[in-house]
Amino acid sequence: GIEAIKGLSFKLPPGKTVAITGRTGSGKSTVTGLCMRLMDPTSGEVKFGGVGLKEQSLDEFKRKTGYVPQDVFLFSDTIESNISFGSTDPLTVKQEAIEEVAKMSAVHEDIVGLENGYKTILGERGVNLSGGQKQRISIARALLRKPRILILDDCLSAVDTKTEKHIIKSLEDLQKENPLTSTLMVSHRISTIKHADHIIVIDEGSVVEEGTHNSLVKSSGLYAEMDLQQKTESHD
Repeated sequence: GIEAIKGLSFKLPPGKTVAITGRTGSGKSTVTGLCMRLMDPTSGEVKFGGVGLKEQSLDEFKRKTGYVPQDVFLFSDTIESNISFGSTDPLTVKQEAIEEVAKMSAVHEDIVGLENGYKTILGERGVNLSGGQKQRISIARALLRKPRILILDDCLSAVDTKTEKHIIKSLEDLQKENPLTSTLMVSHRISTIKHADHIIVIDEGSVVEEGTHNSLVKSSGLYAEMDLQQKTESHD
């Protein structure tokens, strides 16, 4: 279980998706920071495999995780190097594997549309991608690692609904293929997380409600309010 912010405690079982949502500034990203040990909790503990993160080798733990932060970090290097970055041995990664994860994260078509395809250089001297394309390359990078824990921090905020649906379907397929993979999603967008097995709603650093999408919509609390508001906004 993970305890962070005020009285937040949850387990991330193998093969399941847990989502955390809430309004902007509710403390959602603090949770991913604690899970990735970018910071340590002042009270409570974050455990992986029953052992506290502080007692584990950070490098080994990070090898088992795929983390997609809100602010995507890409290098001035080729697209394929950016996707294979952080894999066990980037040099032995096969082109098919890189293309497969790019297809899963709906960015393959964009890449092959570029003049140099996967060999396109990004960054200062090269091509600059849109926010949504960067997010999808970052997701492909995480998927290539075939992680035990996949942590997605509001990483679909810059993609359209159709792309979002494609990526979520890929994540669900991935979990069927790798039944040990656990996914933690943090997002203020209900459409991103409504498929999760368990949703935790936090407000001002405290848990206000939790359950499945359907049960939360019925209980007419903050989640139902956010859902309604977002549906209204998307029709404008």
